[in-house]
Amino acid sequence: MHHLAVTFIELVTLVNRWLFKGAGFVILLIVPAMLYAVISRYGFNRPSEWGLELATLLFGPYFLLGGPYLLHIGGHVNLDLLRRASSPRANRIFDLVNYPVIAVFALILLYYSWPFAMQSFQLGETSYTSWNPVIWPVKFVIPLALILLFLQALAEWLRLLTGDEARPPRQEDAGEIL
Repeated sequence: MHHLAVTFIELVTLVNRWLFKGAGFVILLIVPAMLYAVISRYGFNRPSEWGLELATLLFGPYFLLGGPYLLHIGGHVNLDLLRRASSPRANRIFDLVNYPVIAVFALILLYYSWPFAMQSFQLGETSYTSWNPVIWPVKFVIPLALILLFLQALAEWLRLLTGDEARPPRQEDAGEIL
């Protein structure tokens, strides 16, 4: 059982790490799109029909797909003052409670986001702007990210339960990941 849990932890973390890296490259599309939109609007008085909308549509997946791996490296907002003042045992107890709460939260949001994404797909939803791109693929990133967040929370919880002390890198190490 321990070997199966370790394999699960490593697999989930690997998938989320690669998605984190991939999401990081999306910024290479967002910045030029926004730059083009701003320059065309203010430099040439010819607003872009697609620049800011594309940047907005890409920012959602960029943000959401990075979240599960940030849970692994401790990059989310937390109560640092409380953690620093607490013993390692107390911090372990906090984590043993915190990860299931995150998992339940992800499942609740998944329950509500799946119909939202399905409806968008069934309607062939577009943005209803002059550019009018199809947006249902972006909406499917929401349940996907929630599934990945649930799996990463479960993996972190199992890591604590199995005593796997190969602790993940902390937020300070995130720069080395990219």
